[in-house]
Amino acid sequence: MRKLLLSLCLIFLSITVNAEVVGKEGISPAIMDQIYKKHPNALDFTVEKRIHFSQDLLKIYYKEGEEKFVDYFRPDGHFFVSGLLIAADDMMFTDSKEKLKAAFNEYKIKHAVLIVNPNGAGEEYDVILETAGKTWNVLIDKKGNLEKTEVN
Repeated sequence: MRKLLLSLCLIFLSITVNAEVVGKEGISPAIMDQIYKKHPNALDFTVEKRIHFSQDLLKIYYKEGEEKFVDYFRPDGHFFVSGLLIAADDMMFTDSKEKLKAAFNEYKIKHAVLIVNPNGAGEEYDVILETAGKTWNVLIDKKGNLEKTEVN
């Protein structure tokens, strides 16, 4: 059992999701124009570089009033998809919860976003969870498999 857990941990650590956090200045004017057309009073921008559906994307969080939004753009400025902020209990594929328990034992999901591929090729979940005093970004692919990277 111990060897199995160690093997799982090593596999998961070798498969990482790119989650580089960049500042608002990392958002191109073309992207900002698109956001402000839909949400003219958008504030509190946070940007991460991520990979979804094998594509480099910018994950952009922002607020307008009390509502929170997340949009994904290609680095060239083209809109990809809006993510859906979801409650942790409403999320994931059938066996994802078992896979999370196997990988993390005890965890608490802090934030989850459902990303639907606009080309109809499935869904992925972008999850932030805490376990053992550490915060993790976890990508759950359309097959329910976990890929993760540690966030400080």
